[in-house]
Amino acid sequence: MNKEDLLKRKGGVFPKGQLTLGDIINAVKQDPNLSDAGALTCFIGQTRRTSEDGRPTAKMEIEAFEEKAHETLDTIAREIAQKKGIIDARIYHAMGTFEVGEDLVFVIVAGVHREETFRALREAVERYKTEAQIWKKEYLTTGEAYWTTH
Repeated sequence: MNKEDLLKRKGGVFPKGQLTLGDIINAVKQDPNLSDAGALTCFIGQTRRTSEDGRPTAKMEIEAFEEKAHETLDTIAREIAQKKGIIDARIYHAMGTFEVGEDLVFVIVAGVHREETFRALREAVERYKTEAQIWKKEYLTTGEAYWTTH
């Protein structure tokens, strides 16, 4: 899916480098209702230098069942956007191979007040981590590699 088509959706997966945080914020700012927003909150997930159990990582590989991941992320974002006080929500997850410190996922929520946007942002993050058909493979500095959940 090209960048323009992806940004017409509220969420989806994309090849590393196809979208930037700025692209997504610009898409959100096109919403005619954004003038009602008092807050625009953002979560950026990135590759850590240690695994969940504290071992040093070298890189991470992200794969997805693209059709289902597009659908799931778009659905989650649309449901979040329907919550009281929320104007827009977006969830976009990158795929590919990522070095430590590189961005993996962008979640944006715009709303009337910051309290609602913070709650909605957290819900969006927790939901994509458990519902989206996205998998990650961590590569340790020792050469060991393994698939893991979000």
